[in-house]
Amino acid sequence: MATGDGNGWVTCRCGHRHWGLHGAAGLLLVRTTGADPGAEPGSWEALLQLRAAWTDQGGTWGLPGGAADSHEDAPAAALREAWEETGVEPGALRVLDQVVGTDHGDWRYTVVVATAVAPVHPDAANAESDEVRWVAGADAPGLPLHHGLAETWAQLSARVEQLLPELTGA
Repeated sequence: MATGDGNGWVTCRCGHRHWGLHGAAGLLLVRTTGADPGAEPGSWEALLQLRAAWTDQGGTWGLPGGAADSHEDAPAAALREAWEETGVEPGALRVLDQVVGTDHGDWRYTVVVATAVAPVHPDAANAESDEVRWVAGADAPGLPLHHGLAETWAQLSARVEQLLPELTGA
């Protein structure tokens, strides 16, 4: 059990190549925008990361995240990776849900949906991110998304819509 022991490529039993020897996780950090001037009531934004050109599928927008270490569950991996990549402190977040984005039996990518419970100031905190940005949920499909995120965005958006009362306190 060591920090970083999940880093590496693996080929799952389906024959697909994935990053993360023990699976991977990403953070879908969301916030409501209904109180912002000009925002649609009940609208929301997600923090997305522009992946650096040198990374797998560089130049696409994705979720901060990455390989899980052997001792981590999906929330721990997602929160750690997001902190490394965006500077968002794990203690400032409340996990709302987990959604399996990809499950190949012996390899899984889990999206951890969370919201901030304290001020956060995300930025491109390491070389894996060229930029991080709050993007309206409705606008995300118009960006060049990482293929895994593009394939699951509708499912993730639907889940965030269900979670909106928890975000607004309604």
